[in-house]
Amino acid sequence: MDYRIEHDSLGEVRVPADRYWGAQTERSRNNFPIGVGQEPMPEEIIRAFALLKSAAAAANRELRPEKMTEEKYAAIRCAADEVLAGKLSGHFPLVVWQTGSGTQSNMNMNEVLAARGNEIAGSKLLHPNDDVNMSQSSNDTFPAAMHIAAAEALERRVLPALEELITVLRRLEAENADVLKCGRTHLQDATPIRFSQEISGWRASLETDAEMIRRAEQPLLALALGGTAVGTGLNAPAGFDTLVAAKIAEAAGMPFVTAENKFHALTSRDEMVFAHGALKALACDLMKIANDIRWLASGPRLGLGEITIPENEPGSSIMPGKVNPTQCEQVTMVAAQVMGNDVTVSIAASQGNFELNVFMPVCAYNFLQSARLLAESMAAFTLRCVSGIRPNREKMAENLSRSLMLVTALSPRIGYEKAAKTAQKAHRDGTGLKEACVALGYLTEAEFDDCFHPEEMV
Repeated sequence: MDYRIEHDSLGEVRVPADRYWGAQTERSRNNFPIGVGQEPMPEEIIRAFALLKSAAAAANRELRPEKMTEEKYAAIRCAADEVLAGKLSGHFPLVVWQTGSGTQSNMNMNEVLAARGNEIAGSKLLHPNDDVNMSQSSNDTFPAAMHIAAAEALERRVLPALEELITVLRRLEAENADVLKCGRTHLQDATPIRFSQEISGWRASLETDAEMIRRAEQPLLALALGGTAVGTGLNAPAGFDTLVAAKIAEAAGMPFVTAENKFHALTSRDEMVFAHGALKALACDLMKIANDIRWLASGPRLGLGEITIPENEPGSSIMPGKVNPTQCEQVTMVAAQVMGNDVTVSIAASQGNFELNVFMPVCAYNFLQSARLLAESMAAFTLRCVSGIRPNREKMAENLSRSLMLVTALSPRIGYEKAAKTAQKAHRDGTGLKEACVALGYLTEAEFDDCFHPEEMV
């Protein structure tokens, strides 16, 4: 491999000749051989960095035209556009497990944009620190990149996938309005319910999650840029924070604003905790819904068997014909991962010391993994399971007719204790409720028929 010599404040470093990164990136690449190829800095963070560097150059062009010339701005913008287009993906080799401020990833972007910008300009026009990092610090760019990446992930990945799942549940709800079945509490038989009502519970849970995610997204729109090293805004021109946020908002198509208090913006990750809490709530509901669906589809002969779901692949290497609820299983595994990620995000956010949080890369990594997994999981679950749910009307009717909890309809007529004795006798003797109630002398057959209407219990 061919190398070139780069230098930084610590001296000279050999860098692969075909890469745009410089000395600081190479030092980090060598010093943190942890999770290489497995846990790279998320591409969402790389994209957010390119977006904010281009916006910062635009703001500096307006506020510091003597330093950020039109030529420099154009070179940075063009290089950043290439990053956003995915053309320079091989030039960001750093892993999550690096400095807790993400300094090396900030410098990785600075070095790549400077080198590629110089190549575009045809001269040594840009310096990574003096030009690409102008008016910025790693301490305000990484928190800003985190917020940009997190907000975009919620708005453009999680919410669309969630809305598609809700739409399919609404369709199923309308299609099953006439289907009566046995309700269940504590995994025991309960009073009747319409299948559409059961589905409506799933749908409303997810609608609530969507609203919580939208609310949690709002604090993420506040950006730390302009705080520089410790929140004071040292070396950034007046108005830079507001202007750069407006530039980012315009480029991203989302209402980003400058954070009101930069000291908070640098040291606290509470917005990430809050937003990930909404993702965890979604994961909890998805876990419950997936479990409900696989219980209802259990069998096909010896379980509940009240619904059928799509048969996507063989379920056993030894049992011919076996098919498993694999989409429900992937959802529940993803939910477990998200719940675990929530612990990491929470611990990471608690580690702000004085003017800076130093657990930012791992916080961003886990948040973005949760968002990505949930979006992809819901898309697969909707397409390959939920959209194909069909009620087994005969099985639902059979199970309902055998339910002892239909005796609840008799309580207003014969009282709770006699109704309980009726259910106990029917269960003990293996008979129906009618036979037990008449045998106990509580009602005649005609009286029983007059007050026993399961369809009116919903």
